[in-house]
Amino acid sequence: MRKIASSPGPLWEGRPRPDSLIPGDRCGNAAPPGRHRRLSWALCAWMAKTLSILLILFAAGCGRKAGKTVQDVLTVRTETVAREDLAETIDYVGTIRARDEAEIYPRVTGKIVQKLKNEGDRVAKGETIALIDRDEVGFTFETAPVESSLSGVIGRIPVDLGTAVTPQTTVATVVDLDEAEVRLDVPEKYLPLLSPGLKCSIGVDAYPGESFPGTVTQVSPVLDVETRTAPAEITIPNADHRLKPGMFARVKIVARTFPQVPTVSQEAIVGRAPDAVVFLVEGETARLRRIVPGFKQGARVQVVEGLQGAETVIVMGQQRLKDGDRVRTDKNSAAAGPGAEK
Repeated sequence: MRKIASSPGPLWEGRPRPDSLIPGDRCGNAAPPGRHRRLSWALCAWMAKTLSILLILFAAGCGRKAGKTVQDVLTVRTETVAREDLAETIDYVGTIRARDEAEIYPRVTGKIVQKLKNEGDRVAKGETIALIDRDEVGFTFETAPVESSLSGVIGRIPVDLGTAVTPQTTVATVVDLDEAEVRLDVPEKYLPLLSPGLKCSIGVDAYPGESFPGTVTQVSPVLDVETRTAPAEITIPNADHRLKPGMFARVKIVARTFPQVPTVSQEAIVGRAPDAVVFLVEGETARLRRIVPGFKQGARVQVVEGLQGAETVIVMGQQRLKDGDRVRTDKNSAAAGPGAEK
């Protein structure tokens, strides 16, 4: 058996001794001064790096906090809740007609020998419009008059002098233009809203931008089984005879009125009934308010419950808001709702 030397020297040759890895040896002897300096520099470098990271994180946190404070004050656009008149209307198109119209026929056969009235002339009931010569071979007769059966205006005289006529020939058309009318065929779904006495406004191309007042005077109680519509009649005062038969008419029937109700713009309402809300501005704070919307006319919406009028509501920027958020009002906000529309 080979003896192993008891001296450890040869085992550590070329390797660091275990006691060189710590500041002192196992007996408590201090490490060489160079080793202390190396450890101190490493510790200082580690502390400096750690402190730098902490400072960076602290600065970033402060920046985020400051940025959040600025974003919390949102710029919004507002309007003032207004009270105004709204109306539910039914729109139709039709043709202007004379209130009364009559075709004039002769009572005898003959030829037109004289026209006493021209188109556009006024005529009274029983007044003569034209004369007919009814002479036959071997007989002589007095001229026969063609009389108007209606007081009004001569609309048309479709015959000329010398025209042969019979009792089936139209000699003239007489119209009473003191009142005009429009006849409509109303779909059955609108009949519950339609009744005699409702007010209307009528527009014609001949007078752009002008409307003529009218009234629903008749609604038939019977519907056409093929079209499911009921005839209705609109009467229009026409003392100046500006409205002529045959004109194209646009009729707006006022079915219901909502006088002086609180209204807001459609843009102010978030959500739909029964969860519709608006945001009010109180000082610099946004306040959520539940409302019950009602009738809508154009861009204006009636508020049945939740607003009284004169409140300031947000119409732009409210989608990101919650109750209690701070807001800043845009300088271009409308002073009142209807003013913004007009």
